[in-house]
Amino acid sequence: MTALLDDLAAEHAAVDDLTADAELGQDTPAAGWTVGDTIAHLWFFDREATTALVNPDEFGRILEEAINEPDAYMARTLSDGKQLGADLPTVWRRTRSDLLAALRATPASTKVPWFGPPMSPASFATARLMEYWAHGQDIADALGVARQPTDRIRHICHLGVRTRGFSYVVRGLTPPDTDVYVELTGPSGDTWTWGEPESADRVSGSALEFCLVVTQRRLVADTGLAVSGPVATEWMSIAQAFAGGATLTDKTREGLPPV
Repeated sequence: MTALLDDLAAEHAAVDDLTADAELGQDTPAAGWTVGDTIAHLWFFDREATTALVNPDEFGRILEEAINEPDAYMARTLSDGKQLGADLPTVWRRTRSDLLAALRATPASTKVPWFGPPMSPASFATARLMEYWAHGQDIADALGVARQPTDRIRHICHLGVRTRGFSYVVRGLTPPDTDVYVELTGPSGDTWTWGEPESADRVSGSALEFCLVVTQRRLVADTGLAVSGPVATEWMSIAQAFAGGATLTDKTREGLPPV
């Protein structure tokens, strides 16, 4: 857990570096979102995540609001940050620190409430790391810069594999029983694997490109991933490692450069 939280803190710093000289009003590839909106979104859910860890009863009220008034709640994910104005970056950094402290203080056996099934603190931290990395990619694309990948993305690869069933369920589909073997090459050259090597359904290639696909920052057709078998092919077309409703993958990321 200590290593995971150190990686989360490093991802915070990486996004901080990206935004240091960015114009908050600059558009990102996420339709309708600026760099400032992206920061507001990250801050908002860091705040909600901290509440879930330190005050589950209060988070229950938040969850009820999100369920009963989803449109109003989702509008607040950006508007609350905008209300902070020029103070947003400072408050964002302070909230990130609060979240890390709360995660370090939460017993490993705790089931943390969230907008889906309760999670362990480790799963919770992994989900936040994935969010930071994915939205960091949006900012990098907006600025036209290429990020240097690190082995921290192994956490995102693992989450991408673990959420294969969710990618189906969120679309009202039944997850197939067929195993998919995933073999990826990390930034340092290490090989990371999941599943049974004997499986005919397989995904292999760059860990970075796998992360870009499962976070829906690139289309699988625009990567060099090798995908074989009907189950693996279907999964990669709908892969979604983040919570929330099903999103479209065929139009939202067209035209982005390779990374």
